[in-house]
Amino acid sequence: MQSPETLKGWLELLDRRPGLPIRLGLERVAQVRDALDSRSDAVVITVGGTNGKGSTCAMLEAVLIAAGYRVGCYTSPHLLRYNERVRIDGREVGDEALVAAFNCVERARGDVPLTYFEQGTLAAWQVFCREPLDVIILEVGLGGRLDAVNVFEPDCAVVTSVAMDHMDYLGDSREKIGFEKAGIFRAGRPAICSDPLPPESLIAHARQIGADLRLVGQDFGFSGDRTQWTWWSRDGRRRGGLAYPSLRGANQLLNAAAVLMALETVRERVPVSMQAVREGLMLVELPGRFQVLAGKPSVVLDVAHNPQAAGVLAENLSNMGYFPETWAVFGMLADKDVEGVVNLIRDKIDHWLLTSLPGPRGLSAAALAARLAACGVGGEVRCFDRPSDAFDVARTSAEEGDRIVAFGSFLTVADVLEAVHAARH
Repeated sequence: MQSPETLKGWLELLDRRPGLPIRLGLERVAQVRDALDSRSDAVVITVGGTNGKGSTCAMLEAVLIAAGYRVGCYTSPHLLRYNERVRIDGREVGDEALVAAFNCVERARGDVPLTYFEQGTLAAWQVFCREPLDVIILEVGLGGRLDAVNVFEPDCAVVTSVAMDHMDYLGDSREKIGFEKAGIFRAGRPAICSDPLPPESLIAHARQIGADLRLVGQDFGFSGDRTQWTWWSRDGRRRGGLAYPSLRGANQLLNAAAVLMALETVRERVPVSMQAVREGLMLVELPGRFQVLAGKPSVVLDVAHNPQAAGVLAENLSNMGYFPETWAVFGMLADKDVEGVVNLIRDKIDHWLLTSLPGPRGLSAAALAARLAACGVGGEVRCFDRPSDAFDVARTSAEEGDRIVAFGSFLTVADVLEAVHAARH
């Protein structure tokens, strides 16, 4: 069969390939990696964790670019364009380079079946290997131990947090999930964890394989006041007088501290100045992570889709100040812990505008309404076919001093963000 000539064609082809929606395991991906035989001399930093991966990758990328390095960054999922997943020096890689990489992977794979994510991961690596990069940042898609990203050897690995999500694949406890996340650690290499309460399984695995484990609160950490913060590590190194990261939210200092620890461990190959740290943390941007849009009513976009992230979102909403009414544009996937999310944020919401999400995993607005009712959620609850429809109603219904919060899934935020961009142009 002839390969597609456009990125759109490739993504449609990968979407409709039968029988491989999510298939954890490294053998097939490693086989194709070896067939490609693409190598890079760049420092590789792998980032895993339930929440905070995207923010951590974005901060690493921003600081390293500010330091003058050439940086490849692979993240997922995307919000508006697939190209968001593959960036070089902070800019999305163009369609032509991605199509060439997908074609390369397709030739190398032969009869080996690959999932959408696996083929995309190998294609991103192919793009990076064609450029003279100093650092490659790889974000884990799901879990860690058996994720496609884990076929590449990291010089440093970061686990941001361990919480209950993707239990069908990773296990039904933090201990089981922690073991899967710790699978990205390597013997003799820095293994950083910024979860304040790391599972014993993660610690035990790191020690068993002889990784250089660094735990937040023990081996590195932070302190601060209202205007600035200081980072410290167990070997006496400090970085003080730091402005707070431009990414909003109570948890971003944990992510920033892990970023500085990671950079510290690779400083012999890619030293980073204090000025680069300050500049990177000040300029970093990441759509959909407690993103507050300019204008009134206030609009907050957050991809929070599990209880831990919902708890952080609820805390961040509390810290925003007073709003007479809060309107939720809320859609979730059927395999997520809807009740856990709702119960942590329900006290912050006055009006629920529920939306159906597309695809086989998407939950209908009616089904979501039934689950809210089962949780005993009262007040106004309305149902919509699309997040953008719910958002339009929220904008026309909310008073100028009110607040709109779109959350529950990348799909929810993506559709709202698309509507916002369309309205501006």
